[in-house]
Amino acid sequence: MSLPADALRTLQSALHPLDSAPDGAGWNLHELEGVVMPGNVESAAAVLVPLVQRTQTQVLMTRRNLSLRQHGGQVSFPGGRVDPGDDGPVSAALREAREEIGLPRGSARPLGYLDPLRTVTGFRIVPVVAEVVASFVPVPEPDEVAEVFEVPLAWLMAPDNLQAVAIEFAGRRRQVLEFRRFPGAPTQRIWGATASILFNLRERMAGTMQ
Repeated sequence: MSLPADALRTLQSALHPLDSAPDGAGWNLHELEGVVMPGNVESAAAVLVPLVQRTQTQVLMTRRNLSLRQHGGQVSFPGGRVDPGDDGPVSAALREAREEIGLPRGSARPLGYLDPLRTVTGFRIVPVVAEVVASFVPVPEPDEVAEVFEVPLAWLMAPDNLQAVAIEFAGRRRQVLEFRRFPGAPTQRIWGATASILFNLRERMAGTMQ
């Protein structure tokens, strides 16, 4: 089962084309003022935003192993650093998805890029949106991924399901995005960089329908 043709057209028109990865320090850099300085050198990273068509379009996400040094236990997309052997963000995102959840290269069709995102932990992330075949069965790498789950895209795109919350970081008070708990996965806290990536997808898709 594939994404409906009209939904696919809307989605692709909202994304940066695959032939050129987007430039820029990060669309959310203003949110990190005083936490990440504009001149800081960032590590290049990429994540895969996998969409699976079932009775509706689902977004596949992971919960990281609690023992990981960075972002342990947090909900995320498959991804990581862009290695020297990677041929750009798409190559890196697909490699990481294969390593983390067993996604074969032939089971994912990259559709385009979202805007780069900066993180407080020193990464410039380029999200790659991809359609994944419905027959794919995740095989989590236990050292990295504790769980793989899905949330409907329509639920994630609904403005009422996303809120800004205040947290303390490095002695400063800042706002981060967080989704309210999805009824089908009530224990999963979708927040921080993952929520910001989904917010960016929502905003770009809304721009194509104005």
